[in-house]
Amino acid sequence: MKIAIDAMGGDHAPRSTVEGALAAAAQWPKAELLLVGRPEALNPLLGAGKPSNVTIVPASDVIEPDDEPVRAVRRKPDASMNVAARMVKEGAADAMISAGNTGALMTAGLLVLGRLKGIDRPGLTSLFPTTDGKGVLTLDLGANMDAKPEHLLQYALMGSMYRQKVHGLAKPKVGLLNVGTEAAKGNELSKAAFELLETAPIHFIGNVEARDVLSRSCDVLVCDGFSGNILLKAIEGAAETVFGLLKQEMTSSLRSKLAAAVLRPNFRRVGKMMDYKVYNGAPLLGVNGLVVKSHGSSDATATMHAIRHTVAAIDNGLIPALAEEFGGK
Repeated sequence: MKIAIDAMGGDHAPRSTVEGALAAAAQWPKAELLLVGRPEALNPLLGAGKPSNVTIVPASDVIEPDDEPVRAVRRKPDASMNVAARMVKEGAADAMISAGNTGALMTAGLLVLGRLKGIDRPGLTSLFPTTDGKGVLTLDLGANMDAKPEHLLQYALMGSMYRQKVHGLAKPKVGLLNVGTEAAKGNELSKAAFELLETAPIHFIGNVEARDVLSRSCDVLVCDGFSGNILLKAIEGAAETVFGLLKQEMTSSLRSKLAAAVLRPNFRRVGKMMDYKVYNGAPLLGVNGLVVKSHGSSDATATMHAIRHTVAAIDNGLIPALAEEFGGK
């Protein structure tokens, strides 16, 4: 399998991308990792001992974080992100990964690869960490601010198939984000979507409240992009605040420092359980190719896990399965 990696995208690129690729190359030797970017920036990081399954694909330009997505995709044809997307389009790669500009990545997915037949609007996903370590796949997280009930149905079907193919869940539970668990709760969109999901060929468990997401009340959480993006940022902000307060309290006095030393193994276990790096690498579901979004602040470990999820998606035929599922609809 061949995976094109936008080596220039992300807050810590290209070092984080190269180091993550080198770690992944050792773990998955069957995967050919194609680092797309400026050779003069990548070669020194690879060194003399470059693995045989890591290759540089030259790209002279970069899409910056503050670039306007559509303009950047159209006016920077030799940007690393665009080159990687074209490689997937032309069959030179089976998938692409980028930690770069999210809007540009979604635009590249749509303009370069196009939508899968039968899909109206692709959805941006993320795997939220949960207390049992299995995570909740949530979509849409902002690819589309407005949605129709039919779009939420498509998200549910795609998310369910992703968890089956990539995570090996035989019958993933699908929930609909709402303000209450009762079927009659919510706005007109959620009520109409509820009716469609009830009769869909999925394991629909009904409405799920935001407070229950991290306890994994479902395996796939469906929502419109506006609500999903708010949920994502609320969880990120809450986690950052809580861990910041804990650190502040545990270093506030000698007694607190001694207590922290005793509890350090417990804190490490909790931190590992909720570490986004392990969950990093979420696909843009619904485009005609495997496009994986890596977190913008990804380090080498997070990059390696994004590659891990991509390898699993290719191994299990995610895109062909989606194309077969929706091709006749």
